Amino acid sequence: MGGLATALALAKQGFKHIDVYESASTLGFVGAGIQLAPNMARILDKLGAWSDIEREAVDLRDTSIRQGSTDQELGHVDLNYIRSTYNYPHMVGHRSSLAGSIYDGCKREKAVNFFFATSASEMKSFGPRPSFSAIPRKGEPYPVECDVLFAADGVKSVIRDQMLRMKNVDAKIVDTGQAAYRIMLRREDMQNDPELLELIDKNSVTRWIGEKRHIIAYPVSNKQIYNMSTVQPDRNFAAAPSATYTTKGSKPQMMEVFGDFCPKVKRMLDLVPDGEVCEWKLRVHEPLPFWVYDQTALVGDACHPTLPHLAQGAAQAIEDGAVIAVVLSKLPEVTPEAINKALRVYEKVRMARAYALVELAAASGRAMHLGEGAAKEERDRQFAALKEGKGPVPDKWADADVQKMIYGQDVMQIANDEFETIYAKL
Repeated sequence: MGGLATALALAKQGFKHIDVYESASTLGFVGAGIQLAPNMARILDKLGAWSDIEREAVDLRDTSIRQGSTDQELGHVDLNYIRSTYNYPHMVGHRSSLAGSIYDGCKREKAVNFFFATSASEMKSFGPRPSFSAIPRKGEPYPVECDVLFAADGVKSVIRDQMLRMKNVDAKIVDTGQAAYRIMLRREDMQNDPELLELIDKNSVTRWIGEKRHIIAYPVSNKQIYNMSTVQPDRNFAAAPSATYTTKGSKPQMMEVFGDFCPKVKRMLDLVPDGEVCEWKLRVHEPLPFWVYDQTALVGDACHPTLPHLAQGAAQAIEDGAVIAVVLSKLPEVTPEAINKALRVYEKVRMARAYALVELAAASGRAMHLGEGAAKEERDRQFAALKEGKGPVPDKWADADVQKMIYGQDVMQIANDEFETIYAKL
């Protein structure tokens, strides 16, 4: 998402030559559902990519946090106020719709060129004219040189690793000890079960929580698909190579992991066809001391991968791309030095916010996964207080104060307003 958003945002700011190198042979978008928060929607609307996404997304009205084993509701949060408060709704949709709309926006821009089935390898220079070796799947490697380079190559970023080595920084990928199943149930699979049909018909997010595990679920694609994402202790990746992030899952094992959850949840999991269980390893990265080196900058998961508990991974990558376009559009002169300073403004605007949300997501996950004990009792007391409209929400994604911090910031406006002050101090 970060690479596409960066390309589209730069084109919208009037930049004339933007090349995107993608290791996949096509952008055949697959994957699970994704939450479309107001801070993301605000940017995509400015980039002309929001209306198509909104058309088939589901507008969330509330969220219900429930005990996994009993289906008892622990907390309920009304989300109707979000649209009026932030001028955009909190919606949920399919990842393919989000990425596809941004990609379509890029294709409408003459400035954006795509080079598929081509990966970036050895960096020859980080500046003043960044250059790297492009390796097409078919054909010989060739050098690429540019004015500014953005590495949006994910948590396994090869550009980041080379950048860190240049400054003798040792920052490693962190094994969270957690994994996730991502499940898409079709409406026709659920329609003969009244309880399940009620779930897919609601404009609601439901989270079932248990010790060290949870499931979050919501309808997408005009309520034709019910998306379920789980988090559970890692049992399959511990002995796998560090580069392994996905594996073929076992349905019996999945059923065992959530075997003490309520019958409604187990009926949904049982609808997953045998042989179609996939499990993802959840890894993050140690915070980096810098994102910019010369005229090269890191974007998205390359610099701030996060756990999914705040539903902000894609949104934060899109914020990166939007801020990059703003700061480069305000260059007082086009020199390598000015480009580097503008990129450092991007770093100043984005780094503290991104890492604060990474930590908040991790803290929210810890609260959701408590076992029996005093901490769980206090968490459940806070959930109970919600029913009387009192106190914070232990599930930070649904907490109004946290939402204000995330949704209430227009990072493009902040970058525009603060550019000259920050730039002058660098």
